[in-house]
Amino acid sequence: MVLEGVTVQRGEILVLEDIHSVVARGSITAIIGPNGAGKTTLLRAVLGLIPYRGRIRFPAFAQRGGPLFGYIPQRLEFDRGIPITVLDFLTLSAQRAPIWMGRKSRLAARAEAALARVEAAHLIHRPLGKISGGEQQRVLLAGAILNSPDILVLDEPAAGVDIHGAELFCDLLESLRDEMRLTLVLVVHDLSVVMQHADHVICLNRTVRCQGTTFMCMTPEALRETYGLRSELYVHSGADTREALAHPHIRRGGRDA
Repeated sequence: MVLEGVTVQRGEILVLEDIHSVVARGSITAIIGPNGAGKTTLLRAVLGLIPYRGRIRFPAFAQRGGPLFGYIPQRLEFDRGIPITVLDFLTLSAQRAPIWMGRKSRLAARAEAALARVEAAHLIHRPLGKISGGEQQRVLLAGAILNSPDILVLDEPAAGVDIHGAELFCDLLESLRDEMRLTLVLVVHDLSVVMQHADHVICLNRTVRCQGTTFMCMTPEALRETYGLRSELYVHSGADTREALAHPHIRRGGRDA
């Protein structure tokens, strides 16, 4: 995927300005930056959901008119009292007749296989509104890979999940990348996820402040440039060096917080 001068403007406000980047096929690319930096906007531009200036090209998929995307939003807004199961939810997009009239066995089999792939087959008949946040993320992931996408786009995939659950989810994403030959593009706030799983990092704050390998971008200088002059990389006291590298945090002081 090649981004060439991508700019998004809302009224008089430049949300994204002159974004240039190359995302390698098969990579895990993390987009990091402060709130309001334009991270979700960039994902929406890549998905073709909003207008933008510049170009977004997919050279590896040019012969078939572009890649197939899978998408996991930051959150799924729905009425938790709605009487549908996980299976109902996963087959809705391909279901032509009302659910109460039954569904084709082929659709149910595909949904079950996708759930098994994300280690959530046990959820298939559970009410959608009764599952936990971590389980919901797995269901969304199953839906995103249902049609065997080329590029999987994730907006804060581990939001609302505890640290252990987030780590398991990211391990699963990495396994799926290898198994399905996916390209992953994800917005991330937890820098430990970036350190442990990303191949490529885009530091974004309206424009690209730094990009490259994880260790090129996860430096105090690059993070200050991205998050503000008073930002710094720190770890919890008592952590050893390896733990410090695996679990960094951003701290901002004063008016830049």
